[in-house]
Amino acid sequence: MWEVVDNRLLELPKKFLESLSSPFVGREEEAKVITLALIAKEHVSLIGEPGTAKSALARRAAELLNAKFFMYLLTKYTEPAELFGALDINALKQGVYKRITKDKLPESELAFLDEIFNANSAILNALLSLLNERVIYDGYNVIKVPLRTLISASNRVPDEPELEALYDRLLLRHYARPIGEDLWKNLLDSAWELEFSDKWKVSTPVMSIQDLDAIYSMLPEVDLSAVKSKLLKLFAMLEEKGIHLSDRRKGKVLKLVAAHSLLNGRLKASEEDLIVLKYIAPKEIDDFEKVSALLSEELKTPIKYMRELNEIYNNIKEAGKYVDSASESDPRLIDLIRTLRATRDRVIALGKESGEEKVEQFSREVSSEIDKLLEKVAKKLGIYS
Repeated sequence: MWEVVDNRLLELPKKFLESLSSPFVGREEEAKVITLALIAKEHVSLIGEPGTAKSALARRAAELLNAKFFMYLLTKYTEPAELFGALDINALKQGVYKRITKDKLPESELAFLDEIFNANSAILNALLSLLNERVIYDGYNVIKVPLRTLISASNRVPDEPELEALYDRLLLRHYARPIGEDLWKNLLDSAWELEFSDKWKVSTPVMSIQDLDAIYSMLPEVDLSAVKSKLLKLFAMLEEKGIHLSDRRKGKVLKLVAAHSLLNGRLKASEEDLIVLKYIAPKEIDDFEKVSALLSEELKTPIKYMRELNEIYNNIKEAGKYVDSASESDPRLIDLIRTLRATRDRVIALGKESGEEKVEQFSREVSSEIDKLLEKVAKKLGIYS
């Protein structure tokens, strides 16, 4: 029975991610960050200019979970009562200090706070305990909150010392850039559908908060043995580049690695799952590009395999042009046969090593091109098998 439940649960995160990102053009990464945060019970900071679908993604995530949702735009003048509820005057007359929290942040399971770094000191202090302990210290009261994930947004990275602790507690960070020109047409179509059709209306939640709790309980079951030594190496490499992670952030990386593994339907982590560092390590805007570049070079991800296979494919095409123009007596053709055979072995190994269906398929295509070129070289040399 447990295996059946496991299989059902392992399918849910990917379904949720697909449903979350579907209405939005070019927002797959933002949807992935939110999904990982929900699985791991962590919080998100989406940094970028207004109009990059940050609040819309948060609202849709709540709909797909049927979760109690709270959203608010913070300014430096925002009062605690606006987030946490007004004082109950009738209770206060009886000497009882409590807030009316209905439909406010203390009752939410998923929340979105826009321009979070505008928080004043009164709200800032409350948010720190809310994020870390899921409680609000209010006068003589300790209010336990059901909040699973806070999604925050800002158009800047904070540089004020008093905001350092808050920024550090937002474990997942992502720089939400405007989409590229190649996606503008798709954006027009998508925006029209969202405005004037029910195509993306959520009629049935994809999963529940209870499902997320069950998935969270599976995190300790993920085998992390294959990634720990590589992770330590990456920590050192990041430090060398001036990108420092606090002890808190370092300590939580493995939890996000396990969440990424579950998101991909696996109970055993691989190097590919260390890609979550690109959401954890950056602090400044420039760091996002630096971390992504480092990880793309160091990790055995599908992108890296595809890049190497593409390079080999292009080299094969160039070699084909050379063979067409070479004479039958060109001694370099013999050397080319040996090189092509070794390259074919490398291509096949890349496909198997990746464990990804798309990579394996492309590997077979490249291998087939190598076989065709080998046959062409053999004919030119008069060699027949």
